[in-house]
Amino acid sequence: MSETLWTDVDDYLVGLFLPADSALEETLDRSAEADLPPISVAPNQGKLLELLARMQRARRILEIGTLGGYSTIWLARALPSDGSLVTLELEPVHAEVARENIDRAGLGPLVDIRVGPATKSLQDLIDGGSEPFDFIFIDADKEGYPKYLELSLHLSRPGTVIVADNVVRDGEVANSTSTDERVQGVRAFLAMAAANDRIEGTAIQTVGSKGYDGFALLFVTR
Repeated sequence: MSETLWTDVDDYLVGLFLPADSALEETLDRSAEADLPPISVAPNQGKLLELLARMQRARRILEIGTLGGYSTIWLARALPSDGSLVTLELEPVHAEVARENIDRAGLGPLVDIRVGPATKSLQDLIDGGSEPFDFIFIDADKEGYPKYLELSLHLSRPGTVIVADNVVRDGEVANSTSTDERVQGVRAFLAMAAANDRIEGTAIQTVGSKGYDGFALLFVTR
């Protein structure tokens, strides 16, 4: 088994289920031209996010980590015409690229990009009396995952779904002695989720064109 084989399988599945999509392809191209890191979700992972949000019948979506707006576009496509998506991005340059990509995809009116440290943006939403979100996607710096979960729960309701990406870290998540702060951040996040009596959830290992990783799927019960 190898990453080449995983990528071949991803390509096969994408070819079956995902027709060519100029808005998404151009989003990746423009992000690369702007020298953004190539760490967006894979196309079939993006479709999974869209399907999960649609199954949830989400009207309000929160995304932590915008990058070039690729996953934002997938999620925004799940919204009804009167829905809304708030996405949080630390880097102004990334946010500018994302805004252009989202607008070109025809989704600008649905998406509110907030620039700055995610913990501050989340706290601002809480302090501002934000309505709870139906679906939350966490895909940002892994060291921040525990705090993002803590604050996201203040912005959740019974029934909110939380998806967190990149939680397996090439298998290093099982290494309790890892000196990688990203690994320890994910471990703390998973431990918090498992211990919280408001959450039922699981985590899944994945392989594919993005390598060996995984995601957590959490359901807020109360």
